[in-house]
Amino acid sequence: MNNTPGPLDMTTPTEVAPRAANPPLPLAGMGVLDVSQVMAGPFCTMMLADMGADVIKVEPPGAGDQTRGAMGFKMKGSDSMGFMNLNRNKRSVTLNLKSPGGREALYKLAETADVLVENYRPGVMRKLRCDYETLREINPRLVYASISGFGQTGPWAARPGFDLIAQAMAGVMSVTGHPGGPPVKAGVPVADIGCALFALYGILSAYIGSRASGQGQYVDASLLEAAMAFSIWDTSEYWGTDRIPGPLGTSNRMSAPYQAVRASDGYFVMGATNQKLWLLLCDLLGRPELVRDPRFVSISARLANREVLIEELERSFATRTAEEWVEAMLAVGIPAGRMNTYPEAFASEHATFREMRLEIPHPVEGTVPNIGFPVKLSGTPQQVRRHPPLIGEHTAEVLAEAGIDAGGLADLRAKGAFEP
Repeated sequence: MNNTPGPLDMTTPTEVAPRAANPPLPLAGMGVLDVSQVMAGPFCTMMLADMGADVIKVEPPGAGDQTRGAMGFKMKGSDSMGFMNLNRNKRSVTLNLKSPGGREALYKLAETADVLVENYRPGVMRKLRCDYETLREINPRLVYASISGFGQTGPWAARPGFDLIAQAMAGVMSVTGHPGGPPVKAGVPVADIGCALFALYGILSAYIGSRASGQGQYVDASLLEAAMAFSIWDTSEYWGTDRIPGPLGTSNRMSAPYQAVRASDGYFVMGATNQKLWLLLCDLLGRPELVRDPRFVSISARLANREVLIEELERSFATRTAEEWVEAMLAVGIPAGRMNTYPEAFASEHATFREMRLEIPHPVEGTVPNIGFPVKLSGTPQQVRRHPPLIGEHTAEVLAEAGIDAGGLADLRAKGAFEP
């Protein structure tokens, strides 16, 4: 089977049937051009697509989005699992924006689009003549969002940006890991995903404003600033005390005990984050002497003596298994949880009930798993309307909707629109 149909493949795309009788999703009618690759941009536009927007993924001819093959974990016959989890509910168009034909096609699509999202290095879209200044002349209502490592202005703007670089330069890695240990990044891409969500917030705000004013605007989101925006407790400590925050392992700089602790068979997490919960914990452990100990009498005292506090608690925790302690704490109202692997997390009864693993029909793979919708809407529940698109699957369909007939397609082809 040919897994990469040509850009003008006129076959009817395979769609996932929506649930019957659901009302239109909140962003139905919004048109989005997704001129982005890899993670932050595609995740942002997938969130828009999940809420009903018609997202057109504009990919370079040939390999397409880098995550289709060069990155991620390949499926048996098509695109990577990473691509599958970042691009559902979209349509794919292939355009060479370096060519006159590719730019002409993008300009035509921009005439009726509400939003464009791109994540090239600052300056690239201007060189391609696909920047905000150019496109707003075509469509003044357009909300144009640029996602980059460091933003579009400032002394670092031209630097390449990746999640790891942003985590380091934003300070996130300085507070991640254990005291005295080597540098550690957050296990999940907090700068990438954070930037995607902040960009989404900016896009929706600008879109609402454009509907009232008739004027779009430019949204400038960066991985660095997203990572810095997450640092509320850490920067609060620094600005409030002049102490430079450092790594604390799994513990919390604002409260103790609130971290992973060792039981007889391994670790679990718990939090006695206020005085009421602390008293409940001491009672559950049968350790009334801890309540009277001056080292633990208040939150500030427990923070100052965190290491010895955890040593004392783990003497008690060593008498039972992690699961037993979690159940006992939850029974008396103390927050606690087990340390799950990803297979355990997705297989849990709660994640199953909340539909955090979806199975999506796919024309090549049969079905592919997808991470479920992270928020639920009661009146307009999200749907998987389309499988993650094959490269160029909807090129002819989308351009026809934009008013480009067969002659126009031939003209664009002659101008290099569909060739790498």
